[in-house]
Amino acid sequence: MGRNNNTDIIEGRQPVLELFRSGRPINQIYVAKGDRQGSIRKILRLAKKHQVVVKEVKRDYLDTMSQTRNHQGVIAQIAPIKYCDLEDLLTKSKAGFYLVLAGIQDPYNLGSLIRSAEICGVDGVIIPKRRAVGVTAVVAKASAGAVSHLPICRVTNIVDTLKRLKEAGCWVVGADMDGEICYKQDLTQPAALVIGGEGSGLPRLVKETCDFLVRIPLHGSIGSFNAAVAGGILMYEIARQKNGQL
Repeated sequence: MGRNNNTDIIEGRQPVLELFRSGRPINQIYVAKGDRQGSIRKILRLAKKHQVVVKEVKRDYLDTMSQTRNHQGVIAQIAPIKYCDLEDLLTKSKAGFYLVLAGIQDPYNLGSLIRSAEICGVDGVIIPKRRAVGVTAVVAKASAGAVSHLPICRVTNIVDTLKRLKEAGCWVVGADMDGEICYKQDLTQPAALVIGGEGSGLPRLVKETCDFLVRIPLHGSIGSFNAAVAGGILMYEIARQKNGQL
C-alpha cells in the first residue's frame, strides 16, 4: 500500500490542480509512468515550481493506493485535512453564508455539496463528527478539488452549533418538505442552510431549532430531490438573492 496512517490523498487531475491553487502543502505526487498528456504536464510543471517531489510509478501501484478507483494517473499525498474551528470560521467569514449538513453519509453527496457550496460563495461547511461521513479521498474527488478552497468544520453537536450561529446573527434555514417555497422567502440576510441526511431528512431537534423551513416546488412523480441536488438548488437561490438578482 502506498499510503500510511499519517497522510491523506487527493486523486485525479482537476482535484490535484485545485490543490496547487489553494496553496495547501503537498508532501509528494505519484504519477503513472509514461503519462505526460494534457493536464498531467501542467501538474508536473507546478510540482517543479513548488519543489514538490514527484514519483513515477506503475499504474497498478496507483490503483492500489486509490480510494476512488478513478485517479486519472495522478495522486497527491498530503497531510490529513485540518478541520476549521467554528469560532475561527465565524470571525473570518465575509458573506455570512454557511452550509450545515445534518447527517450526510454518502461521500459522493458530501463532495457534491462542498463543490456547490464553493461555487455559490458559502463561507464554510459544517458537518457532525458522528453518524456522518468526513472528508475522505472520495469526497475530495467528488468535490472537484473544492475541499482545498473551502473551510470545513466538524462539530460535536449540530443543535448547539445552530444556536451559536443564531447568536452570531444568522437565520437558520432548514430544507424540509413542510417548508414554504424557497423562491417566496427573503433569503438575503446572513443565513445557515441546513440539509438533512439522505432519506431521513432533518432530525427532529434540528428541525425545531431552525428559524424557518424552505422547500423546492416539485412537478414530477418522484417525492423529493437527492440531498446533494436539493442543497445545490437552495444554495444557488440564496446566492442569487444575496447578489441582488431578485
